Parts: sequence; structure tokens; C-alpha cells
Amino acid sequence: MKKKLVFWVEEYFYNPNLFQKILSFLFLPLSWLYCLGMYLRFLLAKPEDLGIPVVSVGNLNVGGSGKTPLVTALAERYDGAAVVLRGYGRESKGLLVVKSQGVLACDVAACGDEAMIYARKLPHAIVIVSEERKAGIQKARELGAKIVFLDDGYSKHAIKKLSFLIDVQSKNNRCLPAGPFRERLWSGDDAILLYEGKDFTRVVELKNKSDKMSLVTAIARPTRLEPFLPETVSKNYFEDHHLFSKSELEDILQKDSSDSLLVTYKDFVKIESFGLRVSLLDLHVEVDPRIFQIIDTYKEA
Repeated sequence: MKKKLVFWVEEYFYNPNLFQKILSFLFLPLSWLYCLGMYLRFLLAKPEDLGIPVVSVGNLNVGGSGKTPLVTALAERYDGAAVVLRGYGRESKGLLVVKSQGVLACDVAACGDEAMIYARKLPHAIVIVSEERKAGIQKARELGAKIVFLDDGYSKHAIKKLSFLIDVQSKNNRCLPAGPFRERLWSGDDAILLYEGKDFTRVVELKNKSDKMSLVTAIARPTRLEPFLPETVSKNYFEDHHLFSKSELEDILQKDSSDSLLVTYKDFVKIESFGLRVSLLDLHVEVDPRIFQIIDTYKEA
């Protein structure tokens, strides 16, 4: 039931049918009120300098946009980098140091799948999850970080930062609850829009390929994978951040008579302990050098 609801909402936000378009229209008054509230919040915010360069990578809409691989590509370029994120879907609460000085301090259930990706992909970085992003940044600074990358930090207007926003195309361009947009790019904001194919490019490497693979993934808007997929026996989509059980994955392998499960890295960090054969869609991002020049200029200012 939960999975059906999540996919219905994704369709409503990004590719609405006639009924969903009518529903979106009926929600417009609430959408206008919501957007007004977010604009007033932006106007009243006073950005605080936390004593360390902060680079935010975000998007205006709900759902996936490719923030994690882009943050990874940016952070791996800098010595003394830290990544601070909310840690959506984790079982823990509050501030948690996921990794510092090369030591992993928690498992994927406690820190969340995205934090574990950063911990694995960025061996020398500090990784912190915290609902209160200011506290996470201050902790990173205490631990010796020289630059902080803030995952999904555009809405944190009370933090002085360099903001990048990934542009996401949608057939529904309204604010919540009539559409997928949490905020607009407000007049007077100096956030920089980034476009896939221009400012960064995804590169996917297929590792441990087998003859018969069953795709299993729990990412937002999983159809985004379509351009990168090899031939598969089946495609099994779960809601974003879904915690797999070994038995449900074994059932898929048995049903399909597959040799392996085809997963993204976000899925892999949650199932690697199961001992099942896995083929990996390993994604990384190539970034236009101009983006690093912008960060360097901001960092040295």
C-alpha cells in the first residue's frame, strides 16, 4: 500500500494524468499560501557565518535529482572536506558522526543509505547526519573540516553558503501541495542553477555483470535509470529509502531464475551483508571545471 501511494504521488508531481491535473488545480489556493509562507521565511532569514566555507547542493522539488553523486564528485576534490546531511530514513535521531578520521562509526540503519554512500565513496571526508544543519556544520568544524558540503541545503537560508541548485524538469511546476516544488528560486537569491548535460554528466559503470539480472532499486523516481540499464529479466521498483529484507530479494531471484540482482550503490549499501550475488550500476558524475572555479573563488574570499 505504501509503495503504491509513493508511486502515485510521484506520478502526480511529475507526470500527472487528467484526474491528477484536476486535483492539482483544486489545491492551488493551498499552494499559493504555502509558497507565500516560504517566501516570507526566505525574506526574514538572516544568514549566519559559521566560520567555515559551506557549499550547498540542492533542488527546489521533492524527490530525487542526483544530489548525492554530485556532492560526492565535488567533495572528493577538496582536502578537509565534510558532508553534512539530514540522514533521511535513518533509525537514529539527532546529530551523529558517521565517519571521521577514516573510522566508520555506525551502520546503514543508524545513519541512512545516503550517508553510507558518502562514507564509502569519500574515504578521507568527515560525514555527519543531523536534522539541525547548523549543529552538523559546527561539529564538522570542531573535527577539523576546512570546507562543508551541505546535502539538500537550499532551504537553510539562515546559513551563509554558496548554493547550487540542480534543475529538475517536471510537467507540474506548482508548489506543494499542488505540485512538487518546495520553494522557488526567489528574487534576490544568488543560488546557481546547474543543468545535467551541461554542468555535470552522469557516467554509469556496470560491475559484476551476469547473464540474467533482476533490477531491484529503491530510489526516488526510479525510471530515471532507464537510459543506463542493460537488459534485465525484471524491474522491481520500491519506494525511496526502502529497507530491503533478505527474503524479499531471494524471492525475486527465485521467481526470475536470475543469476544476480542489479542495484544502484544506494541499494547496495543496504543489502551487501545479505551475501547475495549483486551486479552494480555504479554511478559517478563528471563536473565542468567551471563549477570548481566558482567554489575555489568562494572558498578563498
